[in-house]
Amino acid sequence: MLASLLRLQRARLLSPEVLLGAAKVRSGGSAAWRRRVTGAVRDVATCAPLCAKVRANAQKRELSEKKLTRHFVDHRRVKLQAGSGGRGASSFHSEPRKEWGGPDGGNGGDGGSILFKANKFVKSLAQLVPVYKGENGHPGGNKNCYGKNGVPTCISVPLGTVVKEHGETVVDLSEHGQEYLAVFGGAGGKGNRFFLSNENRAPMTASPGAAGQERVLQLELRTMAHAGLVGFPNAGKSSLLRAISNARPAVAAYPFTTLNPHVGIVNYRDHEQIAVADIPGIIRGAHLNRGLGISFLRHIERCPFLLYVLDLSTPEPWTQLEHLRYELDQYEPGLSQRPQAIVANKMDLPEAREKVETLKSLVSERVIPVSALTGQNVEELILHLRELYDSYLCGEGQPSRW
Repeated sequence: MLASLLRLQRARLLSPEVLLGAAKVRSGGSAAWRRRVTGAVRDVATCAPLCAKVRANAQKRELSEKKLTRHFVDHRRVKLQAGSGGRGASSFHSEPRKEWGGPDGGNGGDGGSILFKANKFVKSLAQLVPVYKGENGHPGGNKNCYGKNGVPTCISVPLGTVVKEHGETVVDLSEHGQEYLAVFGGAGGKGNRFFLSNENRAPMTASPGAAGQERVLQLELRTMAHAGLVGFPNAGKSSLLRAISNARPAVAAYPFTTLNPHVGIVNYRDHEQIAVADIPGIIRGAHLNRGLGISFLRHIERCPFLLYVLDLSTPEPWTQLEHLRYELDQYEPGLSQRPQAIVANKMDLPEAREKVETLKSLVSERVIPVSALTGQNVEELILHLRELYDSYLCGEGQPSRW
């Protein structure tokens, strides 16, 4: 019986001649591997690689403004409920030949707290959910075992998040790693061991855990950038940001192309970096919440200096400057008086030169004529941007890394 099994196993194995003597032949336009086997010829089809599709190099397409803004959220209302404490245990020690063991009920664990933590890798408040509940503490056990504390819940928010309650600012999370403990977890209950005294040698009392703190907070994201591009819709702010940085906001020939702020980084040869924010277009009456309204005027509050972008295709571009300053002052008094520069865009138009000369005669600030489409005079804007940044550092201290 054993000999027959060995002969059967030997017959199933391939010989070394079969493994090493495979030859590739082509017949009928298809490839096949012909192997010589004792007494026969075995053909193995290899048509799978021939039928496979050749994958070309995938070109990275630019996302539309609708897709870019789909997951961008700059304000949230969240309800926070910290975890409750675990209940205390009521038990007595039981052991052979030890009749009066006494109480041994342990305390319950504390409830989990909820905190906010600023993270520079988070760019939006879209990942936040309306309600957060902390983990409850575990109950105590016998043998004086304490319950486990609830794990704290950490909510990551982007830099520049302002936490408000009832319209008043509670904390401003503007540094990476900055934390704010929003709600505290409830204290754990006491076991009957805690109530042991000379007057009461066998307490039966055990207290429940305290309820966790509960709050409703409003979160607002204010873009953190050194310079803000302020202008009316279709003034060329997004095209200008494309010309001076590597940012790629959506550009189109209709107003309100930019629906959410974009931040671009301007790099210099000495490895210094300046963040420039493209603020969505402001219209007349924006301080009254018209158009995109005050939802994006708050993004200008953090910008130390401003760049007013004027459209030279309009009949009187200097009137745009007056209306922009008025809207900023109505939103926050003195906001339009920050260090600034006036950027006259669309210099490639035929009638632009005459309007620039008229604009320079009407204003006292520096006017930089540029063309975001052709790149004309963009270098002057980048150099003046560095001058504003250096003057800002002289008064504020160390720069912020982006």
